[in-house]
Amino acid sequence: MDHSNHTPLRPQDLHAAAVEGANVYGPEDNHIGDVSHFHGTGDSAQVIVDVGGFLGLGAKPVALDISRLNFMRDENGKVHATTPMTKDELKSLPEHKH
Repeated sequence: MDHSNHTPLRPQDLHAAAVEGANVYGPEDNHIGDVSHFHGTGDSAQVIVDVGGFLGLGAKPVALDISRLNFMRDENGKVHATTPMTKDELKSLPEHKH
């Protein structure tokens, strides 16, 4: 997927309603997880990403600082994110406990 034509989300657009459910893509543009939920606001917010699993089963929730993700909208208005982290790096993070 060519992200160069996608519109970055503005800081005021980074809230739970906008990003929950967004696909997360790694450095080689592989789908590596999905945004489960969102904690906090602004630069200190944390994004909980479900990594791994199949059809929503067996995924591991991990917490990332919002600065580790680049949120954007594609040509159809769908929000997604990219990260320089790999799926294995995300899986090695501690599991987020609700």
